[in-house]
Amino acid sequence: MASSYEKFEELIRQEMRKVYTEIAIDHALNPRNMGNMGDADGFGKVTGPCGDTMEIWLRVEGNTVVAASFSTDGCSATLASGSMLTELVRGKSIPQALGISQQYVLDALGGLPGDNRHCALLAVNTLKEAIKDYLTFKREPWKRTYRTY
Repeated sequence: MASSYEKFEELIRQEMRKVYTEIAIDHALNPRNMGNMGDADGFGKVTGPCGDTMEIWLRVEGNTVVAASFSTDGCSATLASGSMLTELVRGKSIPQALGISQQYVLDALGGLPGDNRHCALLAVNTLKEAIKDYLTFKREPWKRTYRTY
């Protein structure tokens, strides 16, 4: 017999299926790689036009992203976008990671409704900030002393 929590979760999924793909729902309800990454090599924080803020942490070894995590105060589409992006970027070289676009994230999620497409752009812009941060510290490691996040 299903608990009231399981019934409630199924009701939420039914409502979400009206607008989102199963992939997007799964990433929104079960986000991957969520949370602060200690001792990250790169960090980015961006607030989108809708007011959602996303943070992304990267760990890089030999110019390859080996781990990524994120945090957001945003909606389910922002959660799904951040989760998917952290999965997509892992194993990519820095130039490949810079090539990840809004459309690439949208395609991986199976699309998002028109008024939520900007959530994928927020994730990509935050990734670019994290990469910029990584490259800055790679060129000038002494600046890491002054990093705050």
